[in-house]
Amino acid sequence: MKNIVILISGGGSNMAAIARAAQKEAWQEKRGVRLAAVVSNQPEAKGLGLAKSLGIATEVLSHSSFDSRESFDAALMARIDRHAPALVVLAGFMRILTPGFVVHYAGRLINIHPSLLPAFTGLNTHQRAIDAGCQVAGATVHQVTTELDHGLILAQAVVPVLPGDSADTLAARVLTQEHLIFPQAVRVFFEFGGGIT
Repeated sequence: MKNIVILISGGGSNMAAIARAAQKEAWQEKRGVRLAAVVSNQPEAKGLGLAKSLGIATEVLSHSSFDSRESFDAALMARIDRHAPALVVLAGFMRILTPGFVVHYAGRLINIHPSLLPAFTGLNTHQRAIDAGCQVAGATVHQVTTELDHGLILAQAVVPVLPGDSADTLAARVLTQEHLIFPQAVRVFFEFGGGIT
């Protein structure tokens, strides 16, 4: 069995999109792929309840309990590794990970970012796209490397930036596409042997 561990910090809508695709398409039965656990660094994350409702085991590891980024990441790795993951998915996990963490999961760590990378790395992507006068915006699923929001691009979706768009209206339009491309990228990961080189 190939296990997926999903890391979240908030509402978990992308996690849920992946979980629903896995259920609908019978990943466990047809591909030997299962969602082993959802781990959050935020005890109050709404996505934890959503994961439970979808029948996925949940765990909490609060970063505020640790005195350094390195100590938190080491504990997080130990928690994840108990599930022997073939893939670790960052689905709205709002932490910058240490190089040691990223290297540990090299080739099996993916993220979704709400811009058309390489444009607008970091935060406030939707407002920055509007301010720059972009005609289109979107989302990118990419392999995680030690450089923030870089790495091999696995999938992208494009949406128009409409006249009168706010960061919130654009974010909502992009999110609908994230829910489509993220499960697709996870599926393709396993169709190509469960590894990225």
